[in-house]
Amino acid sequence: MKKNVNIGIIGLGQIGSRLYKEILSKRKDIEIKTGKKINIISISAKNIRKKRSFSFSKKKFCKNPIEITKNSNVDIIFELIGLSDGISKKIVESALANKKHVVTANKALISKHGDYLSLLAEKNKVNLEFEAAVGGGIPILRTIKDGLATNKISKVIGILNGTCNYILSEMENTNESFSNVLKRAQKLGYAEPSNPKLDLNGYDALSKIRILSALSFNKRITKTNCLMNGIEDIDIDDIKMAKKLNFKIKLLGITEIINGKLFERVHPCLVKKKTYIANINGVMNAVILNGTPVGKSVLQGEGAGPGPTSSALMSDLLSILRGNIKYPFGIPNNKRKQIKSYDQKFYSNSFYLRFQVKDKPGVLLSITKAFAKNNISIKNLIQDPDKKNKKAFITIITHQNLEKNFNSLFKNLSKNKFLLKKPTSIRIEKE
Repeated sequence: MKKNVNIGIIGLGQIGSRLYKEILSKRKDIEIKTGKKINIISISAKNIRKKRSFSFSKKKFCKNPIEITKNSNVDIIFELIGLSDGISKKIVESALANKKHVVTANKALISKHGDYLSLLAEKNKVNLEFEAAVGGGIPILRTIKDGLATNKISKVIGILNGTCNYILSEMENTNESFSNVLKRAQKLGYAEPSNPKLDLNGYDALSKIRILSALSFNKRITKTNCLMNGIEDIDIDDIKMAKKLNFKIKLLGITEIINGKLFERVHPCLVKKKTYIANINGVMNAVILNGTPVGKSVLQGEGAGPGPTSSALMSDLLSILRGNIKYPFGIPNNKRKQIKSYDQKFYSNSFYLRFQVKDKPGVLLSITKAFAKNNISIKNLIQDPDKKNKKAFITIITHQNLEKNFNSLFKNLSKNKFLLKKPTSIRIEKE
């Protein structure tokens, strides 16, 4: 790569603005570490008039971001818009086709179109870097691609969404409701102010799990429907009950190979208080990798916010400046194969279930009959009557059973006339 390297930044939100200032403030340091002089010569954003904490020459501003991807003077492009399709995809596609290196934090784009875009990068002998797409400032993707390159990874488990982890941690620490803590997360910038749905429903974490699967197991990105549940139905009563039972509730992303098939899932889990993953709190992320011969590797760090994200973006920038042309997913595209998905119906686990029921004779019998009908045995049962309001709460911990049997149980319970609302169900993570 030439000594003077020109950069284009597309997207000047929180992340793009932080990156812009980071690059300007660390140019000398970057030159010392890479021998390259860098210049931001072109930028693009939705609104040039928006108030920002930095100033820039209007000559650098380009209304149409696609023009930056075709500018022969630009060497590296940062895509920081964040859409899975539309303009984000067009920018990355055009940049790679025009032999520009691309750095992005866009997990939605990579999890959906990563196979195609990585092939495009490979054909044009340029980098497609996306360290910031998973785990914020944790160098998890580079660890898998480089540090653990000769290991055979069998399972990855992680807390991959800082928003959800913050909400669950705060509910436990303050005994406040989900809605109250969500509002605070939005004020602090940890959750989207207008629509935090993609964080809360598990989709964000699933995008990251799909990227981790492709890298860890050297496979194509899966497109099949996965087991995905979010935290929207977690109530403060569940947090309190988990504490009584010596558990904590965490939203986990898990991917593993079972009998040669890939099993990816994202859902809330009850985890024992003494475990490492249970003690990752606030906006922190953590990833645990099981590999051979390395054993268990743990990486932890901040997973949300402009600081950790810009740190990962800068790491990718320095990798490119050092002349490291790499396969985006660690191995050549033609060596990455499709893998069949494990049938989640045959996954075996135990459940925590909490019922709000009418306080009448025969209620408990009707519920336990549904369990017996589906061959699910009960390990613990706790009753908490509310005589004043003529209702009761029943908490049940089950023994392990097949997912398909639990699905059948939930269908049976949905018809139970004594239930006042849909029961809360949370899987219990195996130790």
